[in-house]
Amino acid sequence: MKTARKLVAEALGTAFLLAVVVGSGIMAERLSGGNVALALLANAIATGAGLTALILTFGSVSGAHFNPVVTLAEAIDGRMGRGLAAAYVLVQTSGALAGVAAAHAMFGEHVFAYSMHARSGWPQWWSEFIATAGLLLVIRGVSRAQPTATPFAVGAYITAAYWFTSSTSFANPSVTLARAFTPTFSGIRPTDVPGFIATETVAAIIATIFGRWLFRARAEAC
Repeated sequence: MKTARKLVAEALGTAFLLAVVVGSGIMAERLSGGNVALALLANAIATGAGLTALILTFGSVSGAHFNPVVTLAEAIDGRMGRGLAAAYVLVQTSGALAGVAAAHAMFGEHVFAYSMHARSGWPQWWSEFIATAGLLLVIRGVSRAQPTATPFAVGAYITAAYWFTSSTSFANPSVTLARAFTPTFSGIRPTDVPGFIATETVAAIIATIFGRWLFRARAEAC
């Protein structure tokens, strides 16, 4: 029963996260009058705020990963078994797709439609590497120093990363895949998804190994 609650929390949390990302993107695009900077600002603020609220809501149940690379980091560190980690990734991805469908339904869009938003090339991949590695380091560092501040740190980081990365910081394979099925402001072409996911995964592995050394060294110095 405990495992079932964890999986439901991960699915719900990821679904709500995508509803926030895609829904706020649609609303921002419709209300911004063609001002892309204003639309991105609205999308970023809504996403950061929504993510913070969702981590606070579901964190005590599942850890509020909502992200396969966060789950991967937990598995690499030995804090989660492979079977449970695989189940997390499955429900995260399913929840992400459900969240896109829910957002589309709220705004009268087709349930699913392929995106035509091109996001490819080395600058985009490098941006995803930085965004994902930074996210994992923020989670590791803050959760050890001030655990109760982690939801706010993660929300703040994602809000900032929308603006300091050219990719607008997906930093989440499930989010990346789901956003291929929205032709709206926050979408990504299906052909660009593999490059993003590969970069996010490599960044997560490197950041997890590096973070383990970095924050252990910090703890030893203290």
